[in-house]
Amino acid sequence: MKYNPNEIEAKWQKHWSENGTFQAENNSDRPKYYVLDMFPYPSGAGLHVGHPLGYIASDIYARFKRHKGFNVLHPQGYDSFGLPAEQYAIQTGQHPDKTTKENIARYRQQLDRIGFSFDWSREVRTSSPDYYKWTQWIFIQLFESWYDKDSDEARDIKTLIMEFEANGNSKVNAVCDDSIAAFSADDWKSYTKEAQERILLQYRMTFLAETEVNWCPGLKTVLANDEIVGGVSERGGHPVVRKKMTQWSMRISAYAERLLQGLDTIDWTESLKESQRNWIGKSVGALVSFKVKDSEIEQDNVDYILSGDETNAYKIEVFTTRPDTIFGVTFMTLAPEHDLVAKITTPAQKQAVEAYIEATAKRSERERMADVKTISGVFTGAYAEHPFTKEPVPVWIGDYVLAGYGTGAVMAVPCGDERDYAFANFYKGTEGMPEIKNIFDQDISENAFGAKEGFKLVDSDFLNGMTYKEASAKAIEALEEIEQGKGKINYRMRDAVFSRQRYWGEPFPVYYVNGLPQMIAKQHLPIRLPEVEKYLPTDDGQPPLGNANVWAWDTLQHAVVSNDLIDHKTIFPLELNTMPGWAGSSWYWLRYMDAHNEDEMVSKDAQNYWQNVDLYIGGSEHATGHLLYSRFWNKFLKDRGYVNQDEPFKKLINQGMILGMSALVYRISGTNKYVSKNLKNEYDTEGLHIDVSLVNSSDEIDTEKLREWQPQFNNAEFISENGKFYVGREVEKMSKRWYNVVNPDDICNEYGADTLRLYEMFLGPLEQAKPWNTGGISGVFGFLRKLWRLYFDENGLIVTSNPASAEALKTLHKTIKKVNDDIEGFSFNTSVSQFMIAVNELTAMKCHERSILEPLAILISPYAPHIAEELWEKLGHQMSISTAAFPIFNPEYLVESNKEYPVSFNGKMRFTLNLPLDLTKEQIQEIVMNDERTIKQLEGRTPNKVIIVPGKIINLVG
Repeated sequence: MKYNPNEIEAKWQKHWSENGTFQAENNSDRPKYYVLDMFPYPSGAGLHVGHPLGYIASDIYARFKRHKGFNVLHPQGYDSFGLPAEQYAIQTGQHPDKTTKENIARYRQQLDRIGFSFDWSREVRTSSPDYYKWTQWIFIQLFESWYDKDSDEARDIKTLIMEFEANGNSKVNAVCDDSIAAFSADDWKSYTKEAQERILLQYRMTFLAETEVNWCPGLKTVLANDEIVGGVSERGGHPVVRKKMTQWSMRISAYAERLLQGLDTIDWTESLKESQRNWIGKSVGALVSFKVKDSEIEQDNVDYILSGDETNAYKIEVFTTRPDTIFGVTFMTLAPEHDLVAKITTPAQKQAVEAYIEATAKRSERERMADVKTISGVFTGAYAEHPFTKEPVPVWIGDYVLAGYGTGAVMAVPCGDERDYAFANFYKGTEGMPEIKNIFDQDISENAFGAKEGFKLVDSDFLNGMTYKEASAKAIEALEEIEQGKGKINYRMRDAVFSRQRYWGEPFPVYYVNGLPQMIAKQHLPIRLPEVEKYLPTDDGQPPLGNANVWAWDTLQHAVVSNDLIDHKTIFPLELNTMPGWAGSSWYWLRYMDAHNEDEMVSKDAQNYWQNVDLYIGGSEHATGHLLYSRFWNKFLKDRGYVNQDEPFKKLINQGMILGMSALVYRISGTNKYVSKNLKNEYDTEGLHIDVSLVNSSDEIDTEKLREWQPQFNNAEFISENGKFYVGREVEKMSKRWYNVVNPDDICNEYGADTLRLYEMFLGPLEQAKPWNTGGISGVFGFLRKLWRLYFDENGLIVTSNPASAEALKTLHKTIKKVNDDIEGFSFNTSVSQFMIAVNELTAMKCHERSILEPLAILISPYAPHIAEELWEKLGHQMSISTAAFPIFNPEYLVESNKEYPVSFNGKMRFTLNLPLDLTKEQIQEIVMNDERTIKQLEGRTPNKVIIVPGKIINLVG
């Protein structure tokens, strides 16, 4: 009976689908275990062999936990909103929904082919209205919440309104906008409803704010940093400028400390935790206030005179982690976008400042952050006043300072900061930049204030002689006394912009009355994406939803109606932006718990049972995006009582990358001639990537096939070596760009999905990157055929009910222990090695006993489920092997009862003798001396000495 993987795998995939084999139960009596994968974006290219790596690992663990008696939830779905589908729609006019559904069908086909034990009955798609109804609902909950610093949690906005009505805002300690005016309860009650709503917007967890964005006039849209290359759009090469736009944002910064502290409670890799810690960027220091001195500032901009009422003076606030350096402040630098720039710039400097701001607007934040070589700036003409010395401090603008980081201003201490020094040194001697003294008489890395005790570069006045910690504390105390500073904890993480000028995303459940946002009630959700004629922004720069003709909200009918009916009385315009890609992916694990609930995001019962994700496997590239936002949303939902766990993912593992083995041909520069690999050093050559499918296992290529592959090779001349043309090989990221993508369908068709699964695990440790080599697959396929032959010969099943030998039991239990420990430790590659050892040993023993082969089938089932199911059925079982209990390890079978002794004569081993380990020396000697081989060796002589070390050696001397 031959092993036929294609036939077996199709049979069992159909069986699992028709019988719902892997559907999880809610509220089972069995213990729960929730295994989750980062769900895929369904691109048109489909899967390559690198994509399933994490899915195979999670599937092995899910199947293992089922064998261990757990009720396992292992769901799958699709992150199906996104820019690629929208770009394709722009190019072709095809609706993104059609493209996305086609891509999903392709992904589902490939995933099923690999045999994953997903509970497809709980599938979610972020682009489905049934799903994004609840994303819209979560947005509304954020809008209807505020963050109370005293209780350190998000609370219902109604509680804030009650406080305003009772006491005004004097006692409110909230995360909110800066510079909110104080008001009493009477003031609040006297405000119009519109005025009250504007105040509440300053407190809400999601709010409208003017935000700096990357605006592309050519594409009429906002671009993310990674969509900009060299200052122009990646798509089309259009110029990109920085501009302010009114956008929805979320106060993730309110959770900064909780997000930091929560990292200590979860089982994630330290590198992943460190990525989030660095992104959050907690800093302890001081907020210092510098008054701007009255000078030649335009009178239209002046609302104070320092010599008169200083309470109205413009103030530049700076956050610093080193308040001990306050006496080293030489100048100040503002971000070009800082609100004060236009107000304090003098007439003489206005033209230069405006030109610099215009030039800076063409650079992305990422470029400005990365650029340490071309620091530049312009003097505003204004001066600030040093809080202690009262000396004038020139105020510059520079693009190395970003408006969104800290306060958008820095107090520059050139003798303590590399960038400040570079900036000062470049402009030294120009107007508004004093000479820098006492700079760098030793290496800059050691030259910060307080870096070495007693090391001073400037006179630090009352801070002299202190360590930097003592000086920092003293400086803060002195600043507080003069009311020009205070101690402060700062976080680098900024509030998250939540608007996108896209079509293919979740619509906001928002309409506008007199410019103020209003939420649409839960019972009227979802607000579905409207139909549009084109997916580009409108001619006047509105987002693509501005093309919709039916995109207004009727507050009487509670329905979306024609724009022509907008009367600003009962029918109002809807929000034109859509939510970002991370909206739907920030809560999807919750929906899997209760995927078909039409009344709730997730029911209390389902949430109480599943709690949170026990094991999450996915890429480390999502550390500061999806994973951070998910933790934020989960903590918010916990605050509001919708979930009961503070952290969404208990344990998280990042799978490594499977790299492609690229193939290169070598062209002689300036010609259309190509040389075989070993001749390339004889010429001036350049390597060109070619399709790896054209290359055989010996790295040879048929040049005629290469001519057919691309026109550039049609008339090429190929210089071979010994009649053969070899290509070079390089290990690189698997990508269509390098023509090194391997389609898993091809592997499954030739060798079967079980071979693919085992081989991907066999390549190396899960967390490490490893190169793909198709040539190694045949060995794994050979192993499965060898496993099959333990159960079958050409005539059928050969499994017996005979008792197993001690050696066979030893092999089995050694494998049970190894596989159990490896899966628990996620060392899947070493389990595959153990399987191969076990099958080799059992084959050598000619072992066909049921007591060995039944548990062996269960052991291999998580890795190669199709062949295991077939073996299980042929052994006479009616139920799926996934219901079978994992074999129990018995250490007694590994205890050695006998020893194979080497018997030596004068130190030379002549034969071996298998004896029980519990024999005494006397008993061993008697057996040895009576053995015919001993008698033959001695030839009638009596040995002078018999050396016996029980359990080790026997040596006859003389």
